[in-house]
Amino acid sequence: QVQLVESGGGSVQAGGSLRLSCAAFGYTYNTYCMGWFRQAPGKEREGVARIDWDGSTNYADSVRGRFTISRDNDKNTLYLQMNSLKPEDTAMYYCAASDRWRLSLDPDEYNYWGQGTRVTVPS
Repeated sequence: QVQLVESGGGSVQAGGSLRLSCAAFGYTYNTYCMGWFRQAPGKEREGVARIDWDGSTNYADSVRGRFTISRDNDKNTLYLQMNSLKPEDTAMYYCAASDRWRLSLDPDEYNYWGQGTRVTVPS
């Protein structure tokens, strides 16, 4: 089993930045692919970005060029640097992991989930 714990959420003005972190505990060998997802009120959960063990990344069009996903395999930690934040980025952000490689941003492909951290960008 893998446990994921997110941190770093908060409220920030439009145009500002936040850095989310996700620490993985337990059998972290099952975290070949990790990703960030978000869910706004009344909307479905959507993929934001994902990264494989070897550093290969993929981003949603809505965040490409503004967000950067990274991971420190030695520390079993995933990061999401969010710049130029917009009100439409307001959501609960979730960290997820899978024991498979080269996944898409489809939430159904991920085995393990954190509890989420809230990001608010007031309009």
